[in-house]
Amino acid sequence: MTTPSDIIDWHEAMQQCGEDEEFLRELLADLQSEMETQVLSIAEIIQNPQDGPYHRIMRSAHVIKGASANLMCHQLRTTALHLETAARECHEAGGTTSPPAMQQLVQQRFAEMQQAATNYAQFLQTLGI
Repeated sequence: MTTPSDIIDWHEAMQQCGEDEEFLRELLADLQSEMETQVLSIAEIIQNPQDGPYHRIMRSAHVIKGASANLMCHQLRTTALHLETAARECHEAGGTTSPPAMQQLVQQRFAEMQQAATNYAQFLQTLGI
């Protein structure tokens, strides 16, 4: 079971925002919007893997990782890091010609990140964001 502290370190995030809760809430909403955009992009890439798909997945995961790290959203950051790493390894191993197990790991890591994104969205709903 995921707890709020798995999703965000509220105390640290508040410190990051100068103890301005309204500003933190804005940033969390912005993160949700950016995350939704990147998750949709990754899903489309997985459905239609063309033009260096694993490099593009890696870049999208990197965006989520960085934004979530800045806001102390640990579960999102960790799952995005795992996806970024798997996508990089797959890209370096030949992309769409890499071993199927590597490509499946990217899909597994994406599913884990989608779950973290769902947990994050549900958490924001409890905050009225």
